[in-house]
Amino acid sequence: MNRLVLGLAATLAASSAVAQTTVQSCDREVTFEAPPKAAVSNDVNLTEMMLALGLRDRMAGYTGISGWKTLDEEMRAGVAELPELSEKYPSKEVLIGADADFYFAGWNYGMKVGGEVTPETLAPFGIKVYELTESCIHIGDKPKASMQDMYNDLLNLGRIFGVEDTAYDLVAAYKLELDRITSSIGAGGKPRRVFVYDSGEDKPFTAGRYAMPTALIEAAGGVNVLDDFDKSWARVDWETVVDKNPEVVVIVNYGSVTAEQKRGFMKNNPALAGIDAVKNDRFVTLDYVEATPGPRNIRAVKKLAEAFRGD
Repeated sequence: MNRLVLGLAATLAASSAVAQTTVQSCDREVTFEAPPKAAVSNDVNLTEMMLALGLRDRMAGYTGISGWKTLDEEMRAGVAELPELSEKYPSKEVLIGADADFYFAGWNYGMKVGGEVTPETLAPFGIKVYELTESCIHIGDKPKASMQDMYNDLLNLGRIFGVEDTAYDLVAAYKLELDRITSSIGAGGKPRRVFVYDSGEDKPFTAGRYAMPTALIEAAGGVNVLDDFDKSWARVDWETVVDKNPEVVVIVNYGSVTAEQKRGFMKNNPALAGIDAVKNDRFVTLDYVEATPGPRNIRAVKKLAEAFRGD
């Protein structure tokens, strides 16, 4: 009798391990017969999501980091045992050569619409793709950016890799911490008017209503002055920024131009001298990995909330 019970338990465990899982990825439903064993993630924030869920041993490597960004000590430790397969966006051959069975990327986060690497071009090689929720706006409609975008990705990755409990606990902890931060903001008063300065001098590259900083700014008690800009990340002209007159500028720190250089450009540009944020020297810096969807978003909200209060 004991052997029968043990045998049944083993059969159920094996069945559970190979149970199908279907998740929504942008406008597609993707079904996994079993958890991936050789995953590749693109970009620093997506890679950090994988690491936060304890999936390093399921990864064949990562791509798209060192070509644009520098890893901090925390991330260097996380990926120490993993190869960077491509400094920028990977080619199809790179993913096939790594024997990848899963690619975690997004539109403009490792894939381009109509490009060489897409869910459709990778499917014949047995490489399934899960798309970053924030990026879905590039191929269809989606709601304005929210913290739920990041939570959704973690929960879906949990389902895909069979670590649902870990994902649920992680998201629950993030929500609890976010509630603690937002409860300290206090009610009353107008939200701070905020402009996100990513890069560019002739025309600034910034975050519109579908980019993650819009959600971070709102959670911290502010409003993105370009939340009516029907884009994710895109360029505007400086005249628009002047007209919006932000009280605070959020600088996204990455690449060869430092946050201090970006701040200096705005401070020393006569055309921008009348902006409240420039006049009052109200700048706050977010690292790229804080400003894009990922585990450091909660830290970013805390940093923004403190800056909006003037701490």
